[in-house]
Amino acid sequence: MPELRYKRVLLKLSGEALSGENKFGIDPATVSAICSEIGEVLGYGVELAVVIGGGNIFRGMAGATQGMERASADYMGMLATVLNAVAVQDALEKLGHDTRVLSAITMQEICEPYIRRRAARHLQKGRVVICAAGTGNPYFTTDTAAALRGMELKCNALIKATKVDGVYDKDPAKYPDAVKYRRISYSEAISRRLGVMDATAISLAMENNLPIIVCNMLNGDIKRLLRGEEAGTIVQGE
Repeated sequence: MPELRYKRVLLKLSGEALSGENKFGIDPATVSAICSEIGEVLGYGVELAVVIGGGNIFRGMAGATQGMERASADYMGMLATVLNAVAVQDALEKLGHDTRVLSAITMQEICEPYIRRRAARHLQKGRVVICAAGTGNPYFTTDTAAALRGMELKCNALIKATKVDGVYDKDPAKYPDAVKYRRISYSEAISRRLGVMDATAISLAMENNLPIIVCNMLNGDIKRLLRGEEAGTIVQGE
């Protein structure tokens, strides 16, 4: 077992990642592939908490722009994250990993309520803690929820797993000459609007010196990061 750079990690997954090649919904094969990657990481002995978005099912901001009341739209988005959390839980448990879904909105028949001490205890016992329903409050994104949970649970790093291998100065899918950043400061990420996470999430991480690492979720980047190798883009202090 390799010596880990980060012993306890908060992994942020986008809801869109679970839809695979589809435009919306949950693709079981994609969820299985993502969870297999997570399973390999768990084999290193890392303590892992996960926050998942709900954009593959419903995005609060999108609903608000179409005339819905913003708070109602955001609550719908929170419920979408619970669906995704249960899907990931099912896939991980089929691979033999103990998990707990903890929701910021109480729904005891489906998952446990999010209580910080309970979540920390689950992590100590080697269970994957899947945090659902964002912060439980409208007007806050799952990026902000990830930063908040990462700090509450005393994680050593926040890893944002995406479809690209880091942060670029422009969209690498559209511009072949896009330049990848290896390291960037919190303030640069905000001022340049690089789309790492929303400004609230980055500000929370900056105030508490929580490193944010953006990497690919399916090509082994997460494992390389934990082993101390270079991968992705790290956002940290000056």
